[in-house]
Amino acid sequence: MSVATYSLPKLPYGYDALEPSISKQIMELHHQKHHQTYITNLNKALEVSAKAQSEGKLQDAAAQLGAIRFNGGGHINHSLFWEGLAPASSGDAKLSAAPKLSKAIENTWGSFETFQKTFNAALLGIQGSGWGWLVKEAVTGQLRIVTLANQEAVVVGDTPLFGVDMWEHAYYLQYLNGKAAYVDNIWKVINWKTAETRFAGSRDDAFKSLKAHM
Repeated sequence: MSVATYSLPKLPYGYDALEPSISKQIMELHHQKHHQTYITNLNKALEVSAKAQSEGKLQDAAAQLGAIRFNGGGHINHSLFWEGLAPASSGDAKLSAAPKLSKAIENTWGSFETFQKTFNAALLGIQGSGWGWLVKEAVTGQLRIVTLANQEAVVVGDTPLFGVDMWEHAYYLQYLNGKAAYVDNIWKVINWKTAETRFAGSRDDAFKSLKAHM
């Protein structure tokens, strides 16, 4: 029985590369511990589900769907999140790296500043844990801000352009309960080049790094 398995992706920058917006300590724990745990639990759930299906035990396979959805979402969200960040000193972190996307943002919200305020309000309005995303709608191609609870992932229709992790593990060791400061500072390390590429490409292109191993 061959079951697809997933592994922790390497970061495209050093653990200290996003300082001072995101500390080295947070990046190490977030990547090595939290993301790895989602992957470990996802692989286990996929294996149990596949075994149950091979034995004709639908009830046992179905019992793994919650774990697959939660941990699979955690892997998807974090993989997209890491790719969507860049050191503040990099040209990729400058809005000028996304000329087409920035123009679409201005056309949708009137100005980048209005968009940023709207996005910040959406992030800070999340109750409990969750994510905020800028997405491109599948049918219309329009931009939209969405918030999703826990590890729900942007997997139906929309193309994720960039997201912000609003789980406490993403900021608490550095910002404590200062979520607003975390939200303000993360704009300094958004990878606008990646966001531009996702905006211009297909939905499948945005998820192309989520390769499984057989």
